[in-house]
Amino acid sequence: MKEKQIDHPIKKHPLSDVWSSHPEALSNNYQAIVTPPPIEKIIGEMFAVGQFYYYVLNVANSTLSNHHPDLLPMHGLKKFPKHLKEIIELIHPDDIEFVMEAERMTIEKIQEIGWEHQLNLKCSYCFRMKTGKGNYEMFHHQAIHTLKDENGRLHQSVNIHTNIHHITQKNPYTVLVVGIGGRNDFHQMQYGNNKNIELPPVELTKREIEILSLLALGNSAKQISTFLEISYHTITTHRRNIFEKTNCTKISELIKKALEWGLI
Repeated sequence: MKEKQIDHPIKKHPLSDVWSSHPEALSNNYQAIVTPPPIEKIIGEMFAVGQFYYYVLNVANSTLSNHHPDLLPMHGLKKFPKHLKEIIELIHPDDIEFVMEAERMTIEKIQEIGWEHQLNLKCSYCFRMKTGKGNYEMFHHQAIHTLKDENGRLHQSVNIHTNIHHITQKNPYTVLVVGIGGRNDFHQMQYGNNKNIELPPVELTKREIEILSLLALGNSAKQISTFLEISYHTITTHRRNIFEKTNCTKISELIKKALEWGLI
């Protein structure tokens, strides 16, 4: 079922200037007909190893809808935010500059790949957010693009925030643009001259990073074999090599290191 987008006053936020500098990529059609995104399919393609929530972002006017109920208790809110500005106000002030630069980096990378592939690309990075306990904890942000307007510009995305503070408090300050829906893109970008990232002891191959990401999603070797159309034996060999290279013995340890290395 389609529903007409309800117009709301535009509220200025730190990402406004970043987005407005790319009018060829992002929609400004406030009255476009919006189709609710396929949330169940999106959840299947997201990385979540802790409590999470999502919301749908109307890129044209930064309004929010379709909030996951856990958003309220995780941030100690009494009502769902209506504008992206309210979400950004929950981010640690010291991380805002990084978030702005991360958005610039993702837009420029997608432009390099090609706007026509935008709906099959997912962007992710980490930052600290205020919680219902009154402190700031590390969150993993993912943006999955779900709808373009009639001019081919991005009109809608689903943003997913996962609390990863129980896994790591380190922010690698890396930005990822990866393929979904059949694409195998993997682009890892480093913010500034940050020295805080802990580099992997050895370099993982592109295929190993792809399998690592699928392992982090909770997929078994058999499921990954089916998804990638590669033999089960090949997947188990890659998995063994990943654990050996990263010096890990269990998946939870692998996910922790992968987050701190900015690989997922």
